[in-house]
Amino acid sequence: MDALALPTDEALMLAWAGGDLRAFEALYGRHRSRLYSFLLRQLRDGALADEMFQDVWQRVIAARAGWQPEAAFTTWLFRIAHNRLNDHWRAARHRPSAPIDADERVAAITDARTPESQLSEFEQRRQLQLAMEQLPPEQREVLQLRLEQELSLEEIAEITGVGRETVKSRLRYAMDKLRVGLTV
Repeated sequence: MDALALPTDEALMLAWAGGDLRAFEALYGRHRSRLYSFLLRQLRDGALADEMFQDVWQRVIAARAGWQPEAAFTTWLFRIAHNRLNDHWRAARHRPSAPIDADERVAAITDARTPESQLSEFEQRRQLQLAMEQLPPEQREVLQLRLEQELSLEEIAEITGVGRETVKSRLRYAMDKLRVGLTV
């Protein structure tokens, strides 16, 4: 199918606001895995990520009638997720620790490579994971939005409610901290 023939997210949202259920199904299909992955990486708890994922989509559903395409749909969707995460952290008043069984989960991943290469890659992934966990939440969030969700600086700024230059600074500081954390 020709990519140019596909409706934009904004057109789908407007169609859904007008009652087209298939438009919502298309939006959900396009964004569910990216949104869930973002929430799971932020929360580090599958059950909590499932709950928050449902809550974000419920908020999208509740807002459909009044939605206006003032920003890209993706930016709007991730802004809702960002705000829900902030609400959660304020209510919980803590940063989550890594799951107790994180090492076992990573070790359970199988592939056909040699044990030596697996151990080396495991150590690198674990070092990266540990270094990312040491980042302040604001830096970790912008890093994930940029690298994993491939959002622009402007989109990240709109999602997080800070200026573009603040996003750039947070990304720069996050990358500097990761470099230091991975060279030690």
